[in-house]
Amino acid sequence: MDEEMTVTIDSEDYVLRPDGDSLKVGRRMGGDTAWLDDVELATLPADARIALERGNTSDAALLLALRGVVAAEVQRGG
Repeated sequence: MDEEMTVTIDSEDYVLRPDGDSLKVGRRMGGDTAWLDDVELATLPADARIALERGNTSDAALLLALRGVVAAEVQRGG
């Protein structure tokens, strides 16, 4: 994954942007992106990393991992 990707989870659009060994996860709000978290790629399940490398934004493993990131942000009060 070399470029920014958009993923839809539960009718919300999220942005994924590679940043070295991390993945920046943000939420689209109008024309802006609110960055929620930086996730170390090594912490994602292997299937989710493979989906990212392939650009497969509909992969179940990737969506499950991202739901976890979003849920953690909600619990932190984001």
